Amino acid sequence: MSIYSVITGTGSYVPEKIVKNEDFLSNEFYDNTGERIFTPNSQIIEKFKEITTIESRRYAQDDQSTSDLAKIAAERAIESAGIDKEDLDYVIVAHNFAETTPENMHINIMPIMAALLKQKLGIKNPKSVAYDILFGCPGWVQAVIQADYYIKSGDAKKVLVVGADILSRISDPHDRDSMIYADGAAAVVVEGVESDVPVGIIGHNSRSDSLEFSQMLSMGYSYNHQEAEKKEYYLKMNGRRLYQYALEFVPETIKAGLDKLNLHIKDIEKVLLHQANGKMDDAIIKRLYKLYNIKKVPEDVMPMTISWLGNSSVATVPTLFDLLIRGELDTKLPEKDDLLVLASVGAGMSINSIVYKMP
Repeated sequence: MSIYSVITGTGSYVPEKIVKNEDFLSNEFYDNTGERIFTPNSQIIEKFKEITTIESRRYAQDDQSTSDLAKIAAERAIESAGIDKEDLDYVIVAHNFAETTPENMHINIMPIMAALLKQKLGIKNPKSVAYDILFGCPGWVQAVIQADYYIKSGDAKKVLVVGADILSRISDPHDRDSMIYADGAAAVVVEGVESDVPVGIIGHNSRSDSLEFSQMLSMGYSYNHQEAEKKEYYLKMNGRRLYQYALEFVPETIKAGLDKLNLHIKDIEKVLLHQANGKMDDAIIKRLYKLYNIKKVPEDVMPMTISWLGNSSVATVPTLFDLLIRGELDTKLPEKDDLLVLASVGAGMSINSIVYKMP
Protein backbone atom coordinates (compact mmCIF):
# COMPACT_ATOMS: atom_id res chain seq x y z
CA MET A 1 0.00 0.00 0.00
CA SER A 2 1.23 3.47 -0.88
CA ILE A 3 0.02 6.96 -0.01
CA TYR A 4 -1.42 9.01 -2.86
CA SER A 5 -2.70 12.58 -2.94
CA VAL A 6 -6.38 12.70 -3.85
CA ILE A 7 -8.58 15.76 -4.30
CA THR A 8 -11.54 15.10 -2.01
CA GLY A 9 -13.26 18.47 -2.21
CA THR A 10 -13.53 21.33 -4.69
CA GLY A 11 -15.00 24.82 -4.60
CA SER A 12 -14.93 27.96 -6.68
CA TYR A 13 -16.28 31.47 -6.56
CA VAL A 14 -17.25 33.15 -9.83
CA PRO A 15 -17.99 36.83 -9.07
CA GLU A 16 -21.50 37.96 -9.92
CA LYS A 17 -20.53 41.16 -11.73
CA ILE A 18 -20.53 40.51 -15.49
CA VAL A 19 -18.48 42.88 -17.65
CA LYS A 20 -19.15 42.47 -21.36
CA ASN A 21 -16.91 43.51 -24.23
CA GLU A 22 -19.20 46.40 -25.11
CA ASP A 23 -18.55 47.88 -21.67
CA PHE A 24 -15.13 48.93 -23.01
CA LEU A 25 -16.58 51.01 -25.87
CA SER A 26 -15.97 54.27 -24.00
CA ASN A 27 -12.35 53.51 -23.02
CA GLU A 28 -9.49 55.57 -24.43
CA PHE A 29 -6.84 53.11 -25.60
CA TYR A 30 -3.14 53.90 -26.12
CA ASP A 31 -0.27 51.82 -27.46
CA ASN A 32 2.91 51.07 -25.53
CA THR A 33 4.57 54.24 -26.88
CA GLY A 34 1.88 56.41 -25.35
CA GLU A 35 0.21 57.20 -28.68
CA ARG A 36 -3.58 57.35 -28.70
CA ILE A 37 -5.21 54.60 -30.77
CA PHE A 38 -7.89 56.16 -32.96
CA THR A 39 -9.21 52.91 -34.40
CA PRO A 40 -12.91 52.77 -33.39
CA ASN A 41 -13.31 50.83 -30.16
CA SER A 42 -15.95 48.66 -31.82
CA GLN A 43 -13.27 47.40 -34.21
CA ILE A 44 -10.71 46.99 -31.41
CA ILE A 45 -13.20 44.92 -29.42
CA GLU A 46 -14.19 42.77 -32.39
CA LYS A 47 -10.54 42.03 -33.14
CA PHE A 48 -9.93 41.29 -29.45
CA LYS A 49 -12.77 38.75 -29.40
CA GLU A 50 -11.45 37.13 -32.58
CA ILE A 51 -7.98 36.72 -31.04
CA THR A 52 -8.94 35.68 -27.50
CA THR A 53 -12.53 34.31 -27.84
CA ILE A 54 -13.45 36.40 -24.75
CA GLU A 55 -16.97 37.87 -24.80
CA SER A 56 -17.30 38.71 -21.10
CA ARG A 57 -15.47 38.42 -17.82
CA ARG A 58 -16.29 38.59 -14.08
CA TYR A 59 -15.21 41.33 -11.69
CA ALA A 60 -15.34 41.41 -7.91
CA GLN A 61 -17.79 43.79 -6.27
CA ASP A 62 -16.40 47.01 -4.79
CA ASP A 63 -16.94 45.71 -1.25
CA GLN A 64 -14.99 42.48 -1.88
CA SER A 65 -11.31 41.97 -1.18
CA THR A 66 -9.24 39.14 -2.63
CA SER A 67 -9.39 37.15 0.60
CA ASP A 68 -13.20 37.46 0.55
CA LEU A 69 -13.26 35.60 -2.76
CA ALA A 70 -10.79 33.03 -1.44
CA LYS A 71 -12.91 32.45 1.68
CA ILE A 72 -16.03 31.56 -0.31
CA ALA A 73 -14.13 29.14 -2.54
CA ALA A 74 -12.34 27.57 0.43
CA GLU A 75 -15.55 27.08 2.42
CA ARG A 76 -17.12 25.32 -0.55
CA ALA A 77 -14.12 23.02 -0.94
CA ILE A 78 -14.06 22.16 2.78
CA GLU A 79 -17.79 21.43 2.74
CA SER A 80 -17.39 19.33 -0.40
CA ALA A 81 -14.63 17.28 1.25
CA GLY A 82 -16.69 16.81 4.40
CA ILE A 83 -13.75 17.51 6.70
CA ASP A 84 -13.22 19.50 9.87
CA LYS A 85 -11.26 22.63 8.94
CA GLU A 86 -9.23 22.24 12.14
CA ASP A 87 -7.71 19.06 10.68
CA LEU A 88 -5.98 20.92 7.85
CA ASP A 89 -2.21 20.58 8.06
CA TYR A 90 -1.52 23.32 5.52
CA VAL A 91 -3.39 26.24 3.99
CA ILE A 92 -1.59 27.30 0.80
CA VAL A 93 -2.78 30.31 -1.17
CA ALA A 94 -1.53 31.03 -4.68
CA HIS A 95 -1.93 34.58 -5.98
CA ASN A 96 -0.09 37.31 -7.85
CA PHE A 97 -1.35 40.54 -6.30
CA ALA A 98 -2.33 39.56 -2.76
CA GLU A 99 -5.01 41.52 -0.92
CA THR A 100 -6.52 44.33 -2.98
CA THR A 101 -9.40 46.70 -2.33
CA PRO A 102 -10.94 49.48 -4.47
CA GLU A 103 -9.23 52.03 -2.20
CA ASN A 104 -5.79 50.43 -2.50
CA MET A 105 -4.64 48.79 -5.73
CA HIS A 106 -1.10 48.40 -4.42
CA ILE A 107 0.07 44.90 -3.64
CA ASN A 108 -0.45 44.27 0.08
CA ILE A 109 1.32 41.16 1.35
CA MET A 110 1.28 41.96 5.06
CA PRO A 111 -0.33 39.97 6.48
CA ILE A 112 0.04 37.25 3.90
CA MET A 113 -3.07 36.04 2.09
CA ALA A 114 -3.00 32.58 3.65
CA ALA A 115 -2.98 34.09 7.14
CA LEU A 116 -5.90 36.34 6.23
CA LEU A 117 -7.78 33.37 4.83
CA LYS A 118 -7.07 31.21 7.87
CA GLN A 119 -8.38 34.01 10.07
CA LYS A 120 -11.54 34.47 7.98
CA LEU A 121 -12.17 30.72 8.01
CA GLY A 122 -11.85 30.79 11.80
CA ILE A 123 -9.20 28.03 11.93
CA LYS A 124 -7.76 27.95 15.47
CA ASN A 125 -5.27 25.10 15.07
CA PRO A 126 -1.72 26.57 15.27
CA LYS A 127 -0.36 23.45 13.58
CA SER A 128 -2.32 24.33 10.47
CA VAL A 129 0.51 26.12 8.63
CA ALA A 130 -0.59 28.95 6.36
CA TYR A 131 1.63 30.38 3.63
CA ASP A 132 1.50 31.99 0.19
CA ILE A 133 3.06 30.93 -3.08
CA LEU A 134 4.05 33.30 -5.90
CA PHE A 135 4.59 31.47 -9.17
CA GLY A 136 2.68 33.55 -11.72
CA CYS A 137 -0.48 32.10 -13.24
CA PRO A 138 0.79 28.52 -12.65
CA GLY A 139 0.86 29.22 -8.90
CA TRP A 140 -2.14 27.08 -7.98
CA VAL A 141 -0.86 24.07 -9.93
CA GLN A 142 2.55 24.46 -8.25
CA ALA A 143 0.89 24.70 -4.83
CA VAL A 144 -0.92 21.41 -5.49
CA ILE A 145 2.45 19.88 -6.42
CA GLN A 146 3.82 21.07 -3.08
CA ALA A 147 0.81 19.61 -1.28
CA ASP A 148 1.53 16.29 -3.00
CA TYR A 149 5.10 16.32 -1.66
CA TYR A 150 3.89 17.07 1.88
CA ILE A 151 1.38 14.23 1.79
CA LYS A 152 3.68 11.62 0.23
CA SER A 153 6.44 12.48 2.71
CA GLY A 154 4.07 11.79 5.59
CA ASP A 155 4.27 15.41 6.79
CA ALA A 156 0.60 16.13 6.05
CA LYS A 157 -2.71 14.32 5.64
CA LYS A 158 -4.99 17.19 4.58
CA VAL A 159 -4.06 20.34 2.66
CA LEU A 160 -6.23 23.22 1.47
CA VAL A 161 -4.94 24.78 -1.77
CA VAL A 162 -6.50 28.03 -2.97
CA GLY A 163 -5.96 30.23 -6.02
CA ALA A 164 -7.35 33.78 -5.89
CA ASP A 165 -6.70 37.06 -7.72
CA ILE A 166 -8.45 40.31 -8.53
CA LEU A 167 -6.81 41.39 -11.78
CA SER A 168 -9.37 44.07 -12.60
CA ARG A 169 -7.82 46.42 -10.02
CA ILE A 170 -4.31 46.27 -11.46
CA SER A 171 -5.38 46.51 -15.13
CA ASP A 172 -4.56 49.70 -17.07
CA PRO A 173 -7.89 50.90 -18.55
CA HIS A 174 -5.91 52.50 -21.40
CA ASP A 175 -4.30 49.18 -22.39
CA ARG A 176 -6.23 46.89 -24.75
CA ASP A 177 -4.86 43.89 -22.85
CA SER A 178 -6.92 44.97 -19.84
CA MET A 179 -9.93 43.31 -21.51
CA ILE A 180 -8.31 39.90 -20.96
CA TYR A 181 -8.18 40.08 -17.18
CA ALA A 182 -10.80 38.91 -14.72
CA ASP A 183 -11.32 38.08 -11.05
CA GLY A 184 -12.05 34.82 -9.26
CA ALA A 185 -11.08 32.19 -6.72
CA ALA A 186 -11.11 28.41 -6.46
CA ALA A 187 -9.90 25.80 -4.00
CA VAL A 188 -9.37 22.10 -3.41
CA VAL A 189 -8.81 19.88 -0.40
CA VAL A 190 -6.04 17.34 -1.05
CA GLU A 191 -5.90 14.30 1.23
CA GLY A 192 -3.58 11.34 1.63
CA VAL A 193 -5.22 8.05 0.63
CA GLU A 194 -3.78 4.55 0.93
CA SER A 195 -4.08 2.51 -2.25
CA ASP A 196 -2.61 -0.58 -3.90
CA VAL A 197 -2.81 1.13 -7.30
CA PRO A 198 -1.89 4.69 -8.32
CA VAL A 199 -4.72 7.17 -7.82
CA GLY A 200 -5.09 10.95 -7.58
CA ILE A 201 -1.88 12.82 -8.40
CA ILE A 202 0.28 10.24 -10.16
CA GLY A 203 2.84 12.62 -11.66
CA HIS A 204 3.80 16.19 -12.42
CA ASN A 205 6.32 18.29 -14.31
CA SER A 206 7.50 21.92 -14.08
CA ARG A 207 9.98 24.26 -15.75
CA SER A 208 11.06 27.92 -15.53
CA ASP A 209 12.68 29.91 -18.34
CA SER A 210 13.81 33.11 -16.66
CA LEU A 211 16.99 33.95 -18.56
CA GLU A 212 15.30 35.13 -21.76
CA PHE A 213 11.63 35.34 -20.88
CA SER A 214 11.29 36.90 -17.40
CA GLN A 215 9.96 40.25 -18.67
CA MET A 216 7.04 39.03 -20.80
CA LEU A 217 4.70 39.79 -17.91
CA SER A 218 5.70 42.68 -15.69
CA MET A 219 4.48 45.82 -13.95
CA GLY A 220 4.58 49.24 -15.59
CA TYR A 221 3.01 52.68 -15.79
CA SER A 222 -0.20 53.45 -17.67
CA TYR A 223 0.05 53.72 -21.47
CA ASN A 224 -1.74 57.07 -21.07
CA HIS A 225 1.21 59.32 -20.22
CA GLN A 226 -0.97 61.74 -18.25
CA GLU A 227 -2.09 58.85 -16.04
CA ALA A 228 1.49 57.55 -15.89
CA GLU A 229 2.49 60.69 -14.00
CA LYS A 230 0.59 59.27 -11.03
CA LYS A 231 3.28 56.55 -10.84
CA GLU A 232 0.75 53.76 -10.41
CA TYR A 233 1.90 50.32 -11.54
CA TYR A 234 -0.29 48.16 -13.78
CA LEU A 235 0.03 44.66 -15.19
CA LYS A 236 1.76 44.72 -18.60
CA MET A 237 2.17 41.92 -21.10
CA ASN A 238 4.20 41.23 -24.24
CA GLY A 239 1.39 39.25 -25.80
CA ARG A 240 3.07 38.23 -29.03
CA ARG A 241 6.20 36.79 -27.38
CA LEU A 242 4.14 35.15 -24.65
CA TYR A 243 2.00 33.44 -27.29
CA GLN A 244 5.10 32.15 -29.07
CA TYR A 245 6.68 30.95 -25.81
CA ALA A 246 3.54 29.10 -24.72
CA LEU A 247 3.04 27.48 -28.10
CA GLU A 248 6.62 26.22 -28.14
CA PHE A 249 7.05 25.02 -24.57
CA VAL A 250 3.65 24.14 -23.02
CA PRO A 251 3.01 21.11 -25.27
CA GLU A 252 6.59 19.98 -24.70
CA THR A 253 6.23 20.27 -20.91
CA ILE A 254 2.95 18.34 -20.84
CA LYS A 255 4.44 15.58 -23.00
CA ALA A 256 7.51 15.37 -20.75
CA GLY A 257 5.18 14.84 -17.77
CA LEU A 258 3.36 12.06 -19.60
CA ASP A 259 6.65 10.50 -20.71
CA LYS A 260 7.72 10.19 -17.07
CA LEU A 261 4.71 7.92 -16.54
CA ASN A 262 5.01 6.07 -19.86
CA LEU A 263 1.65 7.50 -20.88
CA HIS A 264 0.41 8.55 -24.32
CA ILE A 265 -1.85 11.50 -25.05
CA LYS A 266 -4.50 8.95 -26.11
CA ASP A 267 -4.63 7.84 -22.47
CA ILE A 268 -5.82 11.30 -21.39
CA GLU A 269 -9.54 11.99 -21.05
CA LYS A 270 -9.37 15.76 -20.39
CA VAL A 271 -6.76 18.50 -20.62
CA LEU A 272 -7.49 21.46 -18.34
CA LEU A 273 -5.36 24.38 -19.54
CA HIS A 274 -4.89 27.79 -17.96
CA GLN A 275 -7.50 30.08 -19.51
CA ALA A 276 -5.17 32.77 -20.85
CA ASN A 277 -6.33 33.14 -24.45
CA GLY A 278 -8.82 30.94 -26.28
CA LYS A 279 -7.00 30.89 -29.59
CA MET A 280 -3.68 30.27 -27.83
CA ASP A 281 -5.10 27.29 -25.94
CA ASP A 282 -6.49 25.87 -29.19
CA ALA A 283 -3.05 26.20 -30.77
CA ILE A 284 -1.38 24.58 -27.73
CA ILE A 285 -3.66 21.54 -27.76
CA LYS A 286 -3.16 21.05 -31.51
CA ARG A 287 0.61 21.29 -31.09
CA LEU A 288 0.45 18.80 -28.18
CA TYR A 289 -1.35 16.20 -30.30
CA LYS A 290 0.98 16.93 -33.20
CA LEU A 291 3.89 15.82 -30.99
CA TYR A 292 2.23 12.39 -31.11
CA ASN A 293 1.66 12.62 -34.88
CA ILE A 294 -2.09 13.05 -34.33
CA LYS A 295 -3.61 15.62 -36.65
CA LYS A 296 -7.14 15.78 -35.26
CA VAL A 297 -7.74 16.73 -31.63
CA PRO A 298 -10.60 14.70 -30.13
CA GLU A 299 -13.74 16.66 -29.45
CA ASP A 300 -14.55 17.42 -25.82
CA VAL A 301 -10.96 16.87 -24.63
CA MET A 302 -10.32 20.50 -23.64
CA PRO A 303 -13.20 22.23 -21.79
CA MET A 304 -12.99 26.03 -21.79
CA THR A 305 -14.39 28.87 -19.69
CA ILE A 306 -12.45 31.88 -20.98
CA SER A 307 -15.17 33.09 -23.34
CA TRP A 308 -17.46 33.94 -20.42
CA LEU A 309 -15.10 34.13 -17.41
CA GLY A 310 -11.98 35.74 -18.89
CA ASN A 311 -8.50 35.15 -17.46
CA SER A 312 -8.52 35.05 -13.65
CA SER A 313 -4.88 33.98 -13.37
CA VAL A 314 -4.26 31.38 -10.65
CA ALA A 315 -8.01 30.74 -10.37
CA THR A 316 -8.61 29.50 -13.92
CA VAL A 317 -7.43 25.87 -13.62
CA PRO A 318 -9.05 25.11 -10.23
CA THR A 319 -12.27 26.82 -11.37
CA LEU A 320 -12.28 24.64 -14.48
CA PHE A 321 -11.70 21.56 -12.33
CA ASP A 322 -14.46 22.47 -9.88
CA LEU A 323 -17.02 23.23 -12.59
CA LEU A 324 -16.08 20.01 -14.39
CA ILE A 325 -16.43 17.84 -11.28
CA ARG A 326 -19.74 19.48 -10.39
CA GLY A 327 -21.15 18.87 -13.87
CA GLU A 328 -21.54 22.57 -14.61
CA LEU A 329 -19.72 22.46 -17.95
CA ASP A 330 -21.19 21.27 -21.23
CA THR A 331 -18.93 18.24 -21.41
CA LYS A 332 -18.77 14.60 -20.32
CA LEU A 333 -18.17 14.09 -16.62
CA PRO A 334 -14.89 12.35 -15.75
CA GLU A 335 -15.30 8.79 -14.50
CA LYS A 336 -13.31 6.55 -12.16
CA ASP A 337 -9.79 5.88 -13.48
CA ASP A 338 -10.02 8.63 -16.11
CA LEU A 339 -6.74 10.50 -16.53
CA LEU A 340 -6.73 14.30 -16.53
CA VAL A 341 -3.94 16.77 -17.24
CA LEU A 342 -3.98 20.10 -15.38
CA ALA A 343 -1.49 22.58 -16.84
CA SER A 344 -0.63 26.26 -16.67
CA VAL A 345 1.80 28.86 -18.00
CA GLY A 346 2.62 32.35 -16.79
CA ALA A 347 4.93 34.99 -15.40
CA GLY A 348 8.46 33.83 -14.82
CA MET A 349 8.09 32.42 -17.40
CA SER A 350 7.03 29.12 -15.87
CA ILE A 351 5.02 26.10 -16.96
CA ASN A 352 3.74 23.14 -14.99
CA SER A 353 1.45 20.15 -15.36
CA ILE A 354 -0.16 17.48 -13.21
CA VAL A 355 -1.43 14.08 -14.29
CA TYR A 356 -4.44 13.18 -12.17
CA LYS A 357 -6.20 9.81 -12.02
CA MET A 358 -9.82 10.06 -10.94
CA PRO A 359 -10.54 8.05 -7.75
